[in-house]
Amino acid sequence: MLQADVATERPAPAMNVAGHPFVENDSRLAWAATASALGMTDDARQALVRELDDAVRSVDGTGFVVTPFTRCPVVSDELGFSADGGVWVKDETGGVGGSQKARHLFTILLHLRAMELLGHLPERPRLAIASCGNAALAAATLARAARWPIDVFVPTWMSDGFGDRLDSLGATIHRCPRRDDDPPGDPAMLRFREAVAGGSVPFTVQGPENALCLDGGRTIGWEIGAQMVDPAGPGALDAIFVQVGGGALAACLGSALGESVPMCAVQAEGCAPLDRGLRRATGVDDPAQAWGRIMTPWTDPTSLADGILDDETYDWLGVLDAVNASGGSSIVASEANIVAAHELARRSGLDVSPTGSAGLAGLLEVQSAPTPGFDASSNVAVVMSGVER
Repeated sequence: MLQADVATERPAPAMNVAGHPFVENDSRLAWAATASALGMTDDARQALVRELDDAVRSVDGTGFVVTPFTRCPVVSDELGFSADGGVWVKDETGGVGGSQKARHLFTILLHLRAMELLGHLPERPRLAIASCGNAALAAATLARAARWPIDVFVPTWMSDGFGDRLDSLGATIHRCPRRDDDPPGDPAMLRFREAVAGGSVPFTVQGPENALCLDGGRTIGWEIGAQMVDPAGPGALDAIFVQVGGGALAACLGSALGESVPMCAVQAEGCAPLDRGLRRATGVDDPAQAWGRIMTPWTDPTSLADGILDDETYDWLGVLDAVNASGGSSIVASEANIVAAHELARRSGLDVSPTGSAGLAGLLEVQSAPTPGFDASSNVAVVMSGVER
């Protein structure tokens, strides 16, 4: 088992891990700052990343890498962009678990392992997550790699096939019917919160439940920022379109990219609590203090993009900040455009789910308006995250 170097010890020679998102961004990550403050050296932190990454690869066949960011000719041509512009795709479908979710969770796991190695976590509490999609798969994959027990709280309608996949990873599944005395909201989230109140660690992609998930998610935005100005990149972006369910991805990208790229947050017309909430927040001096009035559960969420059917946008404050700071917008995509975006993404060769291509549906919504939002020479980006299952 890896032992923690401390600052007073002679560090081991630095290893060659160039290009690893959690090594390249070590100085920007909260888990690393905490571990460093407690005495873990740079080399020990890199070794910990490598140890866990190797374990993840043994389970998933894929580890954490800098993911592609390229101009998509098929999508660009079909939407009428010229050679001077185009649609640039940040492709997370080849990531751990087939999406970006594991990035959010990896920093939580790194923090827990660092605390173990430094002697601050003598016993392992159970991990807990409420999800029946990519987040649950990512969480179960990482938990299996670290040999850490995990409870996954799911809705009653989760498919048996997906349950079998979680079972194969050693997760303990809890189907969560609505109880007569439950308050409004997702019953799986209610049971998850009860588990956390009982001592479980929130191993989740909702910032309000565990802010460390926002730590790892920012690595995607930092990559886009570097890839954007790379000689092979567009140089600048006129907008980035990001699908929003719980909102952590959009919040993280907005935090990482800052004011440099307008953030277009996309939801489906069958579940758009963010858009409704942002309209309610207009003119409110301190939206966080009016959370209960602004962000309320969406009744009967429905869409082909079932991975963004969170009845609340948990990280809506971060998305609000990103949209306002960057001069972006909230977009509600029609179900027809959700379907069309998925078909277009698949024609372009991307092995992506309807959820993963929902950001593109926002671009279709904008470009199909009487006055398209972008001219032929514009450069815009979409995030594709969530492989077709």
